[in-house]
Amino acid sequence: MRLDGDAWREFFDSFTQEAFRLETLPAYRVGSEQGEYEKFLRTGELNIPDDDAWLTRVRHFRKTGRTVRRVHLISWPLTDYLRYEFSVYRYTVAAGEDVRIMDTTNHPDVRLPDHDYWLFDNEAVVRMDYSTDGTQLGRELLENIDPATYIAWKELALLHSKPFSAYDLK
Repeated sequence: MRLDGDAWREFFDSFTQEAFRLETLPAYRVGSEQGEYEKFLRTGELNIPDDDAWLTRVRHFRKTGRTVRRVHLISWPLTDYLRYEFSVYRYTVAAGEDVRIMDTTNHPDVRLPDHDYWLFDNEAVVRMDYSTDGTQLGRELLENIDPATYIAWKELALLHSKPFSAYDLK
């Protein structure tokens, strides 16, 4: 089942314990970020207001005892987008998101999927579909599947990653 717009937001917000994201791409093309991203490229600065919608949601999840976690797979050199996203992570971590980085250069034999996904409460999996340039094509709730493989990938990614706050940007 495809999840778009309000259906995606309602589904996402219904998790009760943990929402986990695996990010595999070196760049994403997100329309709502474009102006902020271009400004970051020009100035090297990023200022996200406290009332930003995602930061507000993350703080709400934390206040209600829920955890949002992500592991981003990276390799060097960092893309401009990853430098931008690392700046964003400073804000999301401060809001309560558990962001971790896995440098695949240091773990070439770790077998993880080549696609992004969200795993909710170790039960529901939403595959995130992107074009080769990082433009999101859609989100699909994978129905009638055993989430065990996605849980194993989550555990493997967590095992081989470092908290963003401890990651050395060199």
